[in-house]
Amino acid sequence: MDFTELAATIKRWGRELGFQKLGIAGIDLPADEQRLLDWLAAGRHGEMGYMERHGTRRSRPAELVPGTLRVITARMDYWPSAASPDAVLADGALGYVSRYALGRDYHKVLRSRLAQLAARLAAEVGAAGYRAFTDSAPILEKALARDAGLGWIGKHTNLLDRHDGSWFFLGEILTDLPLPVDAPVTPHCGSCTACIDVCPTRAIVAPYELDARRCISYLTIELDGPIPEEFRAALGNRIYGCDDCQLVCPWNRYAKQSAEPDFRVRHGLDAAALVDLFRWTEAQFLERTEGSAIRRIGYERWLRNIAVALGNAPPSGEVMTALESRRDHGSAVVREHVGWALARQRSRPHPA
Repeated sequence: MDFTELAATIKRWGRELGFQKLGIAGIDLPADEQRLLDWLAAGRHGEMGYMERHGTRRSRPAELVPGTLRVITARMDYWPSAASPDAVLADGALGYVSRYALGRDYHKVLRSRLAQLAARLAAEVGAAGYRAFTDSAPILEKALARDAGLGWIGKHTNLLDRHDGSWFFLGEILTDLPLPVDAPVTPHCGSCTACIDVCPTRAIVAPYELDARRCISYLTIELDGPIPEEFRAALGNRIYGCDDCQLVCPWNRYAKQSAEPDFRVRHGLDAAALVDLFRWTEAQFLERTEGSAIRRIGYERWLRNIAVALGNAPPSGEVMTALESRRDHGSAVVREHVGWALARQRSRPHPA
């Protein structure tokens, strides 16, 4: 079998399935493994205990899927046609949702396409071993994508492509085929510290070092229970995730709008009023987040996050009324955040 020709064919199939770029990497990640272990030892993963439980499986693909020799990494762009993120962030009456979560859950989209790609590969080569993942298994996908030539890991710890920025998802196929590996690209962050400087909670504690415990994406999505008070004001109107480090990155001026229909904005969540979102019942939350990545945080965290944003919103009677409506909510977590928000609203002068 001509594996060089097969690799080119796989990349062509991937593009036909809607991926913008594919690359092939080996499986040896010793330096990245050490960085992972150091990060875990420092406790920077917060309450994401699963990362510690997975240990070195995350950096050793052959332990995840025995027999793995190569990792095919695929990139799919998601930058949507949506309201200006800067304008939404500047309007405290609106809720900011991370751009990746405005459309259909990327797990569903990429998993389906990767399954189709893997099926084509199996039909071509027969009984080869393969397994597809989309942020759904313990694997250092950014390190593998870097080694596959899809970009470099920037100071904000996201993968960057100098021609397309960072607004893309990654997926992988682990295979036992000895495909030729691609060459990594050189990094191009230079002396720029824009992502470090803009982070509202100072989560990028040093170049290439992220403390998840301070990250707004972690605080609004991964963290269960109360959001630490020291970070609440810094959340502003960010109710699901945060894009600040990407929005300010100079390389994202080259990002292209995604043509993928599944990533189109749903339910006006690119610029929705906080008071309207806070009125959603649990049934409405489940209905309007069906097929969305947002649903995974659940209704309680949804209200918790919006309560914080309302506390940070410009003072108004409408905001106070919205918060008062949840003062006696059945969740202690929601009640506590509503109480904080009411106190914050009362501490500032209201319009006459």
